[in-house]
Amino acid sequence: MNTMHRREWLSKLGQLALLTASSLPLSLAAQTIKTQGRLVIIGGAEDRKQDRIILRKFLELSGGPNAKIRVINAASGVPDIVWASYQAVFQDLGALNCEVVPMLTRDEASEPNVVNMLAEADGIFITGGDQNRLMQCLWESPAAQAMHRAFHLNGTCIAGTSAGAAVMSRHMLAEGAPTPSPQKDVVSMDIGLSFMPNAIVDQHFSQRHRLSRLLSALAQRPDLLGVGIDEDTALVIEPNQSVEIVGRGAVTLVDPRRMRSNFDKAEDGDKLEMLGLQLHLLPAGSRYVLANAPKNRKPPVPFWDALSVLAKTGAMRG
Repeated sequence: MNTMHRREWLSKLGQLALLTASSLPLSLAAQTIKTQGRLVIIGGAEDRKQDRIILRKFLELSGGPNAKIRVINAASGVPDIVWASYQAVFQDLGALNCEVVPMLTRDEASEPNVVNMLAEADGIFITGGDQNRLMQCLWESPAAQAMHRAFHLNGTCIAGTSAGAAVMSRHMLAEGAPTPSPQKDVVSMDIGLSFMPNAIVDQHFSQRHRLSRLLSALAQRPDLLGVGIDEDTALVIEPNQSVEIVGRGAVTLVDPRRMRSNFDKAEDGDKLEMLGLQLHLLPAGSRYVLANAPKNRKPPVPFWDALSVLAKTGAMRG
C-alpha cells in the first residue's frame, strides 16, 4: 500500500475512532501483562559517547550482555554508517550478540531470515532517519508482524530513536514544519507500527520547538494524546504498569480529549483556537507506577488518567 492509500485509510480510521471507543477485555489484558516487552521511545540524539544511560537502559531491559540485539537501520539514508556507529556503541557496552537486520527494502521485509531474526530477538533497536522511508519498508510486512509477536509473546524490548520513535505510534506524524502557532492541516499523518495506539509521538521536541506542530496534529485527532520527547531523553513504558523518563531532558504529555477547538470551521492554514488542553511535563528521573495512583494523589487525577491511557499498548498484529 502506497503512502497516499495509507493516509486515506488512516483518515477513515480516525473518523471512526472519534465516533466510537473500544478497549481490550480485562481478561485479555491480564493475559498480556506478564509477557509483553517494554517500549523505549527516544527523542533522538541520545548520548553514545559518555554515560550512554539510555542505551544502557535498553540493553538492560533486553536482558543484558547475552541478549540478542537486532538493529533496524532502514530509516536511514546512510544505513551502513549508522549501523557501524551503533555496532561500536553496543559492543562497547558489553553486548555480545548484536547484529544489523538486512532489511532496507519492502521485499527484504518478507525474507525468512529477516523475519526469524526479529522473531528471536531479545531487543530490537530502530535507528533514526526518515519515518516515511521506514514505513514504506515495514507497512503490514512479515517483518513488522514478527516484531509484534516478539513484543507481545516473548517480552522483546522495542526501542526507537528519532524517526524510530515516530513509528512507535499507530497514528504517525509523517511530516510538517514547526509553525509559530497551531494551524489547520499544516501536518500530515500516516500509519506507524502501532505499538502505541493512543498517542502521537514527536521527537527532538524542545530543541526544534515542535509544540505547535504537535498541537496541530492533535487538532486533527483530539481523541489521542500528544507525546513530545526531548533529545537524549527516553520514555520507557512497561505496558499497563509504569512509565519512566530516562536521560537528560523531559517528556511533554498533552491531553486534548476535553478540548474545544475551531478545527471544523477553520480553513486550511488558519490559526487554531484550542481551549481546555491539559499539559503535563515529565522530567528525566521520574517514574510513575500506575498501581500507586489510588495512594499517591500528589499528581492530579487527570494526569493519572492520561498516563494509564499512554501505558496501554496496541493489539498484536500478525
